[in-house]
Amino acid sequence: MTFLTDFADQAVVLPIVAAVAVVLAARGWWRGALAWLCVVGITFGLVLVLKLGFLACTPVFGPWALRSPSGHTAAASVVAGGLVALVAGRQLAVLCVALLAAVVIGSSRLELGFHSVPEVVIGGLTGIAGAALLSRLAGPPPSRRSVPLMAVVLVVAMLLHGMRLPAEAAIWRMSLGALDFVPACRGNASGLPM
Repeated sequence: MTFLTDFADQAVVLPIVAAVAVVLAARGWWRGALAWLCVVGITFGLVLVLKLGFLACTPVFGPWALRSPSGHTAAASVVAGGLVALVAGRQLAVLCVALLAAVVIGSSRLELGFHSVPEVVIGGLTGIAGAALLSRLAGPPPSRRSVPLMAVVLVVAMLLHGMRLPAEAAIWRMSLGALDFVPACRGNASGLPM
Protein backbone atom coordinates (compact mmCIF):
# COMPACT_ATOMS: atom_id res chain seq x y z
CA MET A 1 0.00 0.00 0.00
CA THR A 2 2.90 2.36 0.65
CA PHE A 3 3.96 1.91 -2.98
CA LEU A 4 0.57 3.21 -4.16
CA THR A 5 0.20 6.03 -1.69
CA ASP A 6 3.69 7.37 -2.46
CA PHE A 7 2.55 8.34 -5.97
CA ALA A 8 0.21 10.92 -4.39
CA ASP A 9 2.73 12.50 -2.00
CA GLN A 10 3.31 16.21 -2.50
CA ALA A 11 6.99 15.47 -3.24
CA VAL A 12 5.80 13.69 -6.40
CA VAL A 13 2.62 15.59 -7.22
CA LEU A 14 3.95 19.15 -7.06
CA PRO A 15 6.73 18.53 -9.62
CA ILE A 16 4.19 16.76 -11.85
CA VAL A 17 1.90 19.80 -11.65
CA ALA A 18 4.79 22.11 -12.58
CA ALA A 19 5.96 19.86 -15.42
CA VAL A 20 2.46 19.60 -16.91
CA ALA A 21 2.09 23.40 -16.82
CA VAL A 22 5.45 23.81 -18.60
CA VAL A 23 4.53 21.27 -21.29
CA LEU A 24 1.12 22.87 -21.87
CA ALA A 25 2.67 26.34 -22.12
CA ALA A 26 5.43 25.07 -24.45
CA ARG A 27 2.73 23.62 -26.71
CA GLY A 28 1.01 27.02 -26.75
CA TRP A 29 -2.10 25.99 -24.82
CA TRP A 30 -2.05 28.86 -22.35
CA ARG A 31 -5.70 28.46 -21.35
CA GLY A 32 -5.09 24.83 -20.39
CA ALA A 33 -1.90 25.68 -18.48
CA LEU A 34 -3.56 28.49 -16.56
CA ALA A 35 -6.68 26.45 -15.79
CA TRP A 36 -4.48 23.54 -14.65
CA LEU A 37 -2.40 25.68 -12.28
CA CYS A 38 -5.39 27.59 -10.90
CA VAL A 39 -7.66 24.61 -10.30
CA VAL A 40 -4.96 22.38 -8.83
CA GLY A 41 -3.79 25.29 -6.65
CA ILE A 42 -7.34 25.98 -5.46
CA THR A 43 -7.90 22.29 -4.73
CA PHE A 44 -4.66 22.01 -2.72
CA GLY A 45 -5.44 25.30 -0.95
CA LEU A 46 -8.92 24.10 0.02
CA VAL A 47 -7.49 20.89 1.46
CA LEU A 48 -4.96 22.93 3.44
CA VAL A 49 -7.68 25.20 4.83
CA LEU A 50 -9.79 22.17 5.78
CA LYS A 51 -6.82 20.48 7.46
CA LEU A 52 -5.98 23.63 9.43
CA GLY A 53 -9.60 24.10 10.46
CA PHE A 54 -10.17 20.50 11.51
CA LEU A 55 -6.87 20.28 13.39
CA ALA A 56 -7.30 23.65 15.08
CA CYS A 57 -10.82 22.80 16.19
CA THR A 58 -10.60 19.11 17.02
CA PRO A 59 -13.16 19.30 19.87
CA VAL A 60 -15.86 20.26 17.36
CA PHE A 61 -14.97 17.72 14.65
CA GLY A 62 -13.61 14.91 16.84
CA PRO A 63 -16.86 12.95 17.17
CA TRP A 64 -16.93 12.45 13.38
CA ALA A 65 -13.29 11.27 13.22
CA LEU A 66 -12.36 14.40 11.26
CA ARG A 67 -8.86 15.54 12.00
CA SER A 68 -7.14 15.92 8.66
CA PRO A 69 -8.83 15.40 5.26
CA SER A 70 -6.71 13.26 2.96
CA GLY A 71 -4.49 15.47 0.85
CA HIS A 72 -3.11 12.40 -0.92
CA THR A 73 -6.61 11.40 -2.02
CA ALA A 74 -7.47 14.92 -3.16
CA ALA A 75 -4.16 15.27 -5.02
CA ALA A 76 -4.50 11.93 -6.77
CA SER A 77 -8.05 12.58 -7.93
CA VAL A 78 -7.53 16.16 -9.13
CA VAL A 79 -4.27 15.31 -10.93
CA ALA A 80 -5.46 12.06 -12.52
CA GLY A 81 -8.85 13.46 -13.49
CA GLY A 82 -7.24 16.72 -14.54
CA LEU A 83 -4.84 14.93 -16.87
CA VAL A 84 -7.79 13.22 -18.53
CA ALA A 85 -9.45 16.63 -18.89
CA LEU A 86 -6.33 18.00 -20.58
CA VAL A 87 -5.91 15.01 -22.87
CA ALA A 88 -9.45 13.87 -23.70
CA GLY A 89 -11.70 16.64 -22.44
CA ARG A 90 -14.64 14.31 -21.83
CA GLN A 91 -16.46 15.05 -18.58
CA LEU A 92 -17.57 11.47 -17.92
CA ALA A 93 -14.03 10.14 -18.42
CA VAL A 94 -12.67 12.87 -16.13
CA LEU A 95 -15.10 11.94 -13.35
CA CYS A 96 -14.49 8.19 -13.73
CA VAL A 97 -10.70 8.52 -13.59
CA ALA A 98 -10.84 11.01 -10.70
CA LEU A 99 -13.14 8.65 -8.78
CA LEU A 100 -10.90 5.66 -9.51
CA ALA A 101 -7.83 7.58 -8.29
CA ALA A 102 -9.71 8.64 -5.14
CA VAL A 103 -10.76 5.05 -4.41
CA VAL A 104 -7.28 3.58 -5.00
CA ILE A 105 -5.30 6.18 -3.05
CA GLY A 106 -8.03 6.60 -0.43
CA SER A 107 -8.05 2.84 0.19
CA SER A 108 -4.29 2.87 0.61
CA ARG A 109 -4.53 5.72 3.14
CA LEU A 110 -7.17 3.78 5.09
CA GLU A 111 -5.20 0.54 4.95
CA LEU A 112 -2.08 2.30 6.24
CA GLY A 113 -4.09 3.88 9.08
CA PHE A 114 -3.33 7.49 8.10
CA HIS A 115 -6.94 8.61 7.74
CA SER A 116 -10.51 7.78 8.68
CA VAL A 117 -13.24 7.08 6.13
CA PRO A 118 -14.74 10.60 6.44
CA GLU A 119 -11.30 12.15 5.91
CA VAL A 120 -10.73 10.11 2.75
CA VAL A 121 -14.23 10.93 1.45
CA ILE A 122 -13.70 14.67 1.98
CA GLY A 123 -10.32 14.50 0.23
CA GLY A 124 -11.77 12.49 -2.64
CA LEU A 125 -14.77 14.76 -3.14
CA THR A 126 -12.52 17.82 -3.10
CA GLY A 127 -10.22 16.35 -5.75
CA ILE A 128 -13.08 15.09 -7.93
CA ALA A 129 -14.73 18.53 -7.81
CA GLY A 130 -11.41 20.08 -8.81
CA ALA A 131 -11.05 17.72 -11.78
CA ALA A 132 -14.61 18.48 -12.92
CA LEU A 133 -13.95 22.22 -12.64
CA LEU A 134 -10.73 21.87 -14.62
CA SER A 135 -12.60 20.03 -17.35
CA ARG A 136 -14.94 23.00 -17.71
CA LEU A 137 -12.34 25.77 -17.45
CA ALA A 138 -9.64 24.32 -19.69
CA GLY A 139 -11.94 23.96 -22.67
CA PRO A 140 -11.42 21.38 -25.38
CA PRO A 141 -7.86 20.08 -25.61
CA PRO A 142 -5.85 20.90 -28.72
CA SER A 143 -5.85 18.23 -31.37
CA ARG A 144 -2.13 17.59 -30.93
CA ARG A 145 -1.03 14.24 -29.61
CA SER A 146 -0.81 13.88 -25.83
CA VAL A 147 2.06 11.38 -25.78
CA PRO A 148 4.72 13.97 -24.77
CA LEU A 149 2.57 15.21 -21.89
CA MET A 150 1.93 11.73 -20.52
CA ALA A 151 5.60 10.78 -21.02
CA VAL A 152 6.69 13.76 -18.91
CA VAL A 153 4.20 12.82 -16.17
CA LEU A 154 5.42 9.21 -16.15
CA VAL A 155 9.11 10.17 -16.03
CA VAL A 156 8.61 12.68 -13.20
CA ALA A 157 6.47 10.23 -11.21
CA MET A 158 8.98 7.41 -11.56
CA LEU A 159 11.98 9.62 -10.72
CA LEU A 160 10.39 11.02 -7.56
CA HIS A 161 8.35 8.04 -6.38
CA GLY A 162 9.14 7.24 -2.77
CA MET A 163 10.13 10.78 -1.82
CA ARG A 164 8.02 12.42 0.87
CA LEU A 165 7.40 15.95 2.08
CA PRO A 166 6.75 16.31 5.82
CA ALA A 167 3.67 18.43 5.13
CA GLU A 168 1.44 16.98 7.86
CA ALA A 169 3.82 17.95 10.67
CA ALA A 170 4.11 21.50 9.34
CA ILE A 171 0.32 21.80 8.97
CA TRP A 172 -0.19 20.49 12.51
CA ARG A 173 2.26 23.08 13.90
CA MET A 174 0.49 25.86 11.97
CA SER A 175 -2.88 24.78 13.36
CA LEU A 176 -1.86 24.98 17.02
CA GLY A 177 -3.92 27.73 18.59
CA ALA A 178 -5.09 29.04 15.22
CA LEU A 179 -8.76 29.01 16.23
CA ASP A 180 -8.41 29.58 19.98
CA PHE A 181 -10.57 32.69 19.61
CA VAL A 182 -13.49 30.30 18.98
CA PRO A 183 -14.59 29.02 22.43
CA ALA A 184 -15.50 25.54 21.16
CA CYS A 185 -12.00 25.07 19.68
CA ARG A 186 -9.92 25.80 22.79
CA GLY A 187 -7.84 23.14 24.50
CA ASN A 188 -7.41 20.80 21.52
CA ALA A 189 -3.64 20.30 21.38
CA SER A 190 -3.47 17.11 23.45
CA GLY A 191 -3.38 13.81 21.62
CA LEU A 192 -2.55 15.15 18.16
CA PRO A 193 0.41 13.74 16.26
CA MET A 194 3.58 15.73 16.02
